[in-house]
Amino acid sequence: MKKLLFLVVVGIAAVFTACDSGTGHLTGVQGRRVYYPEIPLGMVYIPSGSYTMGNGDQDVPFLHQARSKVVSIPAFYMDQTEITNNEYREFVYWVRDSIMLEKVYANAPNASWTNNMGNNIQPTLEPGVLADMLSYPDIYYDETQQAWVSFDPNDPYSSSGLSEQQMRQLFPLSWKMRGIKDEQIIPLISDMYLRPNERWYKRREIDTRKLNFRYYWIDLPEAAKKGRVNIVRNGYDNQGNYTNPNLEPQHRDLKNPEHPFTGEPVGQDLDQGYFNKKGQNNAIRSHEDRSRFIIQEEINVYPDTLCWVRDFTYSFNDPMTNMYFWHPAYDNYPVIGITWVQARAFCVWRTQKLNNWLEGMGALWVQDFRLPTEGEWEYGARGDLKDSPYPWGGPYIRNSAGCMLGNFKPMRGRYFDDGGFYPVKAYSYNPNGYGLYCMAGNVAEWTETAYDESVYEFSHDLSPEYRYYAMDWDPPSMKRKVIRGGSWKDIGFYLQTSSRTYEYQDTSKSYIGFRCVQSHIGRGGRDFSREGGEELRSDIELR
Repeated sequence: MKKLLFLVVVGIAAVFTACDSGTGHLTGVQGRRVYYPEIPLGMVYIPSGSYTMGNGDQDVPFLHQARSKVVSIPAFYMDQTEITNNEYREFVYWVRDSIMLEKVYANAPNASWTNNMGNNIQPTLEPGVLADMLSYPDIYYDETQQAWVSFDPNDPYSSSGLSEQQMRQLFPLSWKMRGIKDEQIIPLISDMYLRPNERWYKRREIDTRKLNFRYYWIDLPEAAKKGRVNIVRNGYDNQGNYTNPNLEPQHRDLKNPEHPFTGEPVGQDLDQGYFNKKGQNNAIRSHEDRSRFIIQEEINVYPDTLCWVRDFTYSFNDPMTNMYFWHPAYDNYPVIGITWVQARAFCVWRTQKLNNWLEGMGALWVQDFRLPTEGEWEYGARGDLKDSPYPWGGPYIRNSAGCMLGNFKPMRGRYFDDGGFYPVKAYSYNPNGYGLYCMAGNVAEWTETAYDESVYEFSHDLSPEYRYYAMDWDPPSMKRKVIRGGSWKDIGFYLQTSSRTYEYQDTSKSYIGFRCVQSHIGRGGRDFSREGGEELRSDIELR
C-alpha cells in the first residue's frame, strides 16, 4: 500500500514538473500567442465611455420616456452604415447555393456523370465531394481501384488514390468550379425553382420560399441561472444518490427543470461539490444537460419586398417592390423588409463566415456579430457629443446653407426636400464623430433590446440591456423590440439620438433596416493602437 501511495505521489509530481517552467515561480502558461485586435472591415471602433442616456429635452409627444440616467458602455465595433442590399444579398446567395449543393450531394449517386476527359464516372463514396470535382480534368473515378484518383498531367502514367477527407478538402461547398446552368446539375435542383404554373412569362426563377437558413444560438441568460441541487449529508454521494435509505438529503428539487422552449424535463442541475472530512461541501453547481441552452432555429432569409405596398394605403409604390432589393441601382441602399429575427440570423451567419475564415488562417476567433443594444446604439449615435440632440450636434437639423442634415420627412408632403424621396445610399450625408453614417434618418434600425416604457427605471447603469425572447403564444406587447434613429418617412423628432420607439419582432417594414456590432476584446481605451499585445506593464500610465 505504501508503495502504491508513493507511485501516485511520484506520478502527480511528474505531471506538475512537466507543466512547470523550471524556475519554481509563478510565470503563467507559456507559449500562448499574442493577440492584437483588428477592426473588422466596414466597421469603426467606439471606445468605452459613459454618457447620459435618454432625453435631454422636454417630452414633446408626452411619451413619458424622458427620464435620463448616466450609464457606461464597454468598447465595441459598429458598422459604418446600415447593412446594404448587396451585403444582405451575399447572405441570401450563400443560403441558396448551400441548399443547391446539398441537393447535388444527396442526389449524386443516382445520376450519371462524365468528367472533362469524357470518362463515365459513378460516385460510390459518401456523396459530399462531387459538384466541383467534375471540372478537374485530372480527377476521375478508377474502376480498378474503386476510388477517386488524381494524376499529374505532365506524367499521365502516374496516379494516386484520394481519401474522402482529401476530396472534401479539395472540393468544398462552392460553385467556383462549376455553374448551376450545367445540364447535369439542373435536374438535381429543379425543385428549387418556381413551378410552371407560378412562373411569370415562363421565366425560370428561384422559389424564394425555399431559402431557409438553419442556425443556432446560445441562450446565455437562461444558462446563467442555477437551479437547486441535492446538497446531501453523510450517507449520500455528490449526485444525491442514496447510500443509506434512513438518511434524507438536506435539500430536494421540487421538480426536475424543464427545457425553456419545449417544456420537456432535462434533469436536475449537478452538485459538483465534495464533502471534506468535517462534512463541509463547497456546493459547486453545474448544469447536467447543456444542450437545452443551445437553441436551433430555421428562418426564411429573403426580404419581404411587398412591404412597400403593404405599409402605405392609397399610395403607389409598386416600382420599389419590383426593383429595390435585386436591381444593381440599389446595391448600396440599406436593406429593408427584414424582421428582427432575420437580422439576428444574418449576424449568426456573418459570425460563422468570419470565424471559419480565421480558423482556416490559423488565427484566433473573435466576438460574435450581433445587433446593438439600445444603450450601445445611442452611445454610437451621439458620436462623442454627450449632450447633443442629434448625431451632428444641434440644435438644428439644417446646416448654415439651409441644407437638411438627414433623410426624413421635413414637412407635410415634402419628402424630397432633404434630397431623398425613399431611402438613399448608405454613405449619404456626413458621418458623426465616430465615423457612422445615417444614424439619424434614412432607415430606422433594429436593436437587440426588448421594448418597455419604464426600462430606464430598472435597467442597470453598467451596459444597460433588457432582453426577452418572445414565444408565438406571447401577447404582442411582449414581442416589441426597440428601433432607433428615425427613417425617411418620419418627422424630425425621431431623428434625435434619445428618441425611442418600437416595432414587433415578426414584422417587416419598408423603413426599418439594421447594422451589426461586435464587442471589443480588451480594455477598450481611446487609443486603439495601445490595445492588445503581450506587455505586462499596465495599460494605464499616470503622467
